[in-house]
Amino acid sequence: MLRLVIPGGDYWDERTQEFFYIEGQTILLEHSLVSLAKWESKWKKPFLSKEEKTHAETIDYVRCMTLTPNVNSRVYETLSKRTIDIILGYINDPMTATTISERGPQKQPRRNIITAEVIYYWMVSLQIPFEPCENWHLNRLITLIRVCNAENQPKKKQSMKEIMADHARINAENRKRLGTKG
Repeated sequence: MLRLVIPGGDYWDERTQEFFYIEGQTILLEHSLVSLAKWESKWKKPFLSKEEKTHAETIDYVRCMTLTPNVNSRVYETLSKRTIDIILGYINDPMTATTISERGPQKQPRRNIITAEVIYYWMVSLQIPFEPCENWHLNRLITLIRVCNAENQPKKKQSMKEIMADHARINAENRKRLGTKG
């Protein structure tokens, strides 16, 4: 969760050529599957794409991320470039210490479009409960999905050389543990 402190004060509206006043406020944001689904239902396009977002789309995603109730809609007009950079840094943060090793032959990356519904499908397929996971930071949820996929992959068969090395290691451990020579 990201906590933003929005300072109160007078702001200039370029559109109406008027000043407006905003009360200082703290807002809480969460980059989650719920916020992703809200944004995609409005914009009718995938958020998780390489396509650059417009300023309006970015600001609207911040609205969708907002957990704080009754936020003055003009607050979003006051967000500075620095504040938006902080929000984007939060969105891109992995939010986990987990790393996934990509062993074996590398497959070509999938060209499928990832939307909220695809992520919900993955959750259903992997029996990941919606509550509370749909409210987790999205990168953490996707890491969990990747871990589940990796753990569900069939284990690589060992070669005869690897099997023999394992047996030799186990025999050596047993001889040492039992104090025998053969």
